Amino acid sequence: MLNLRLSTLALLLAAEVYGTGNSFRIEDVMSAPFASGLVAAPSGAAAAWIENEQGRRNIWIASGPDWKAHRATNFDRDDGQEIDDLAWSPDSRYLLFARGGDFENGGENPNPDLSLRKPEQEIWRVDATGEAPLKLVIGHAPQISSTGTVVFLRGGQIYSLANVDAKSGKPDATLLLEQKGEQSGLRWSPDGTRLAFVSERAGHSFIAIYSVADKSLSYLDPSVDHDSEPAWSSDSTQLAFLRIPSQGREAFFSEHRSGPPWSIRVADVKTGKGREVFRAHNGPGSVFSGVEARQQIFWSGDGLVFPWERTGWKHLYSIALNGGQARELTPGTGEVEHVSQSADRKTFYYSTNIGDMDRRHIFRVSLNSSPQAVTSGEGIEWEPAPAADNSALVYLCSSYNQRAHAAVRLGNGQPRDLDPAGPASFPKSALVKPQPVLITAADGLQIHGQLFLPADHTEGEKHPALIFFHGGSRRQMLLGFHYMFYYSNAYSLNEYFANHGYVVLSVNYRSGIGYGLNFREAIDYGAHGASEFNDVIGAGLYLKSRADVDPGRIGVWGGSYGGYLTAMALSRASDLFAAGVDFHGVHDWSALRGYLTRTGESADPEELHDRQEAARIAFESSPMASVDTWRSPVLLIHGDDDRNVEFSQTLMLAEALRKRNVPFEQLIFPNEIHDFLLYRHWVEAYQHTADFFDRKLKPPAPEN
Repeated sequence: MLNLRLSTLALLLAAEVYGTGNSFRIEDVMSAPFASGLVAAPSGAAAAWIENEQGRRNIWIASGPDWKAHRATNFDRDDGQEIDDLAWSPDSRYLLFARGGDFENGGENPNPDLSLRKPEQEIWRVDATGEAPLKLVIGHAPQISSTGTVVFLRGGQIYSLANVDAKSGKPDATLLLEQKGEQSGLRWSPDGTRLAFVSERAGHSFIAIYSVADKSLSYLDPSVDHDSEPAWSSDSTQLAFLRIPSQGREAFFSEHRSGPPWSIRVADVKTGKGREVFRAHNGPGSVFSGVEARQQIFWSGDGLVFPWERTGWKHLYSIALNGGQARELTPGTGEVEHVSQSADRKTFYYSTNIGDMDRRHIFRVSLNSSPQAVTSGEGIEWEPAPAADNSALVYLCSSYNQRAHAAVRLGNGQPRDLDPAGPASFPKSALVKPQPVLITAADGLQIHGQLFLPADHTEGEKHPALIFFHGGSRRQMLLGFHYMFYYSNAYSLNEYFANHGYVVLSVNYRSGIGYGLNFREAIDYGAHGASEFNDVIGAGLYLKSRADVDPGRIGVWGGSYGGYLTAMALSRASDLFAAGVDFHGVHDWSALRGYLTRTGESADPEELHDRQEAARIAFESSPMASVDTWRSPVLLIHGDDDRNVEFSQTLMLAEALRKRNVPFEQLIFPNEIHDFLLYRHWVEAYQHTADFFDRKLKPPAPEN
């Protein structure tokens, strides 16, 4: 075992030895800002978004008619404090946002910067005009009503916040209501008189309504099922919501192609009585799968619009309030992903891979028109945000050599970037354009991937090669910088490897998104059989067969679910894979927290037997089951405050490898979570990854 802490000088020397004449550093390719969280203002023409610039997270705002962007906050440290939950005031004069904490899993606030006092999760206010931001109160998820009333969440309960608009003086936070379970999904009615929210209970959830006028609470059409995603009608008299049947024995990380059908209900907010407007059919689409949006149900005209996988592809459908047949709005081979609605509720904008399977482009559609492409070409576009006055469309975009950034399109004109130019160190001209490839898995399934060839690639020269497996597994890697921060970073590292002489294959293995329901819900995937291992072998054999790859120098790397597949590759096929880097991977499905008791305790002998059998299959689908045949060296990287994959998964694997004398190295980040919060941790982890592969897969540097 070797605990690596190599000096920056040593890493730079390695880059000089193995790099091309136009080589760049990992810090260079990761230096450009990353944009996310785009939100259009509720009035006029303005939008705000978040930029992460080498760990310095700030809010940017742009408004018409000139759409000149400016940084609205000035947080100037790589301190690991994320920003999220952007909420505009109704007059678009200011925003509220939350800073700090874990926005994915909640719980104890992480402290990766090793502050002597644990950071708090706080709500801030910032003016759109550029005044200095003001820290308000501990909490998150602020929501502002049309009348200016502010509510937020703290500890799973709902608070109100007064004096938010004051230029001075401390805002007054008051516990608004305290209820059983965890409260979430705050939604103000358009007239500001009522607040809808989700009340999460053990095994079920309710839709609740708080009335401002009489300070009363009611639950709409309560049941034994999971009710969520409240959506208000424009006149504030009705509320639509999802109802997903409870399933006490539902397994996780195994296929669910069908199940008890989900439904949409509409309730009268005065009486609390609900009725079913839509019910999914049995078979494909019976299990709900949502889109990336601030809501899953949209009111439009005299009906509702929602996602459904009836055809095996996730598309938008509409249905009248009086029921009837749901009508598909977005036909085609591909998936609808990021969805937004115009302020007048007539037009829907969405990102999709229809017509361009390994990218995303933006389309628009209405109830009375066919889909129309808004963007096209070799770029990638997502998170459409139409201006409230319909004068412009703001969205996020990237390409093979540009990281995620904001852009605006006025009317039918040409789009232009809103972000400032990236740093001079970003090697835009040195990045290679990945090629789409199809590989054949060991069981014959066709798998998509992206191939990065070295910048100095020449015919007949053999290179070391790497395979990258993404996490999730509900992800799809694209032909350019990804729209998620984690995978934008991973794309950066793959570009670095190509720049430094590696052939790199990024694999969209089964159980990922983008290729339909049956591909995502792959038979016997994950804890139910590890059928993705067929894709691992197929990818290895594909590289081994290439004339430009040295078959004895193929490595594999990935994080989370990709760490799981990396460990599977090394434990089951060390003869094919010479080395690997495993970022916070799952190593024993059956040892994940709550695997046997996840769905509740039962004294039923038959159910207990089924769970024990499921645990047996889960273990056999894990790297730990085949660790005896693991021979190749591995670098293990993990943060010990990981809330997605328990740190014990790496402890368990390290102990097993040590007992079997398998060489492993480690890089551990105290207090760091799954999706590293500190930019410098990403850089350090990637530097060690590159050094590890250079030492294991490249010949020794020539002596001077």
